[in-house]
Amino acid sequence: MAFGNNDKERDPADPTNPSIRKAGELIPIMSSAPLLIRGERTLLLDTEHPEASEIKHLLLGFAELIKNPGRLHMYLLSSCSLWGAAANGLTAGEVLDTLERYTHQALPPTVQSIITREMERYGRVRLTEESEKLILHVAEPTWLDRFLHEPAVGYLLTPLSLCTAEIRSDGRGVLKRELTRLGYPVIDEAGWHKGESLPIQLMLKENGLVLRPYQLEAVEAFCGQNGIHEGSGVVVLPCGSGKTAVGIAAMARLGCATLILTTNVVSVRQWQREIAEWTNLGPERIGEYSGAHKEVKPVTVATYQILTHRRSTTESFRHMQLFKERDWGLIIYDEVHLLPAPIFRATADIQATRRLGLTATLVREDGCEEDVFSLIGPKRFELPWRQLEHEGHIAHVSASELRIGMSETLRERYDLAKAGVRFRIAAENPRKLAYMDELLQRHEGRPTLVIGQYLSQLRAAAQQTGAPLVTGTTPHEERELLYQRFREGSLKLLVVSKVANFAVDLPQAEVAIELSGGYGSRQEEAQRVGRVMRPKPNGGKAHFYTLVSKGTVEQEYARNRQLFLLSQGYVYQVENCIDEP
Repeated sequence: MAFGNNDKERDPADPTNPSIRKAGELIPIMSSAPLLIRGERTLLLDTEHPEASEIKHLLLGFAELIKNPGRLHMYLLSSCSLWGAAANGLTAGEVLDTLERYTHQALPPTVQSIITREMERYGRVRLTEESEKLILHVAEPTWLDRFLHEPAVGYLLTPLSLCTAEIRSDGRGVLKRELTRLGYPVIDEAGWHKGESLPIQLMLKENGLVLRPYQLEAVEAFCGQNGIHEGSGVVVLPCGSGKTAVGIAAMARLGCATLILTTNVVSVRQWQREIAEWTNLGPERIGEYSGAHKEVKPVTVATYQILTHRRSTTESFRHMQLFKERDWGLIIYDEVHLLPAPIFRATADIQATRRLGLTATLVREDGCEEDVFSLIGPKRFELPWRQLEHEGHIAHVSASELRIGMSETLRERYDLAKAGVRFRIAAENPRKLAYMDELLQRHEGRPTLVIGQYLSQLRAAAQQTGAPLVTGTTPHEERELLYQRFREGSLKLLVVSKVANFAVDLPQAEVAIELSGGYGSRQEEAQRVGRVMRPKPNGGKAHFYTLVSKGTVEQEYARNRQLFLLSQGYVYQVENCIDEP
């Protein structure tokens, strides 16, 4: 077996050779312009155009990358992306000017109308508090009339005038969520209560927390000048760039009791350690609320899992009471893009409490980005990953996709299998383990993670390499010990399941080998690449490899997994592997 050339092969499914296909027609690529308007909300970027790299950064500010079929990348002008652009200070005129400049054509009236409508709606539906009452203000009388007749929100409103209505005191979150779904984002100016006071001092001395300039900017963007800001929101920064530091600095700035929600017990304990290390708070004021411990202290770190636990589908979520256990002044949602639906509903009830979402990507595979927008708040701060890489705050990552053939026997089994079974057959292609070995030899001695979706495949990888395996059934104490050995350098190779996708701090990792993934999950791919993004000694490069069965449905899913990183400027080099018969 051997690796082939690092070529940019033209995918058979890619109709950009040299045109795109739509409804049976061939449409030539506009060689003079990098952008092509396709439909009312869809843009096509010719990535081989000289101006492509320049416009990629601009598109990130108001559009979402949704497909990358070869040379052409497809972007969507979603409502949420346009509202986010407006929240960050862009105007509809600026977006239209950008599109006209790079399409070299007059924009279709429908495209102009959608962009103008969506962006100008942002800020024209407001929520205020007046004489201890919640008041909704709308820009147009027809809007309020529509809301009053909408079953999802009408029962919450009592009209006061043509453009104002009083809101039921318990309806603040539900109203924001439902109006956002209807296409009317709400600016919440009703304020928030300060919560229980908790003076927190950052330990900025030697071995303490040293905030980088962009982390200070993120805290300022969230908290505002002297803590005065219109409310809550989300900070988007790549893995390894110090989102935890931003959360702790925000706690110190606001000086209040804080509830932190995160994905697993390992992450809970990482938060506890770093709060104790970087602030004047002792262990007696930092609690863990998980399956193992139920401590409620001025700063409490809990798992999403425990809050959504119940004995049966008919039982209520008993631990949701944690939201009311103390007078929290701040709730931090770590990996906010993973918020489970029950937490969304709980969040709807606590809109008077400030909320900070932390994430590497706002992508949600269930399409609920709008819920994050309405119930946590708009994106307050984001930096392109490539910018942080260029400044040395995260590692330079080389990403490669290795396309591996199947044996004749496995190919026959794949071809005869039902559609729902084909992905797993391709994902568990045994030849992947041979290429895993070649990659381990290529990077011998470097701290490496082997990551996968299927336990049988991971057990085989662990047996073949002799490396420890961490899965969801591995006791937390054993996980912590293995992670600590990896951090210290006594363990150079670790095989991990999806439990290591999120909120696991392994900054020493220099190489990641992805054997299989969760179908086409963009957020999972971003998180797995994030495992190797911490800066390396002497500015060394990190490597991420994803192993894909050639000419299968897995190759199609891999294309979707890479979308978010492509939008950040990363390029996957394709290595076509030469397989022995």
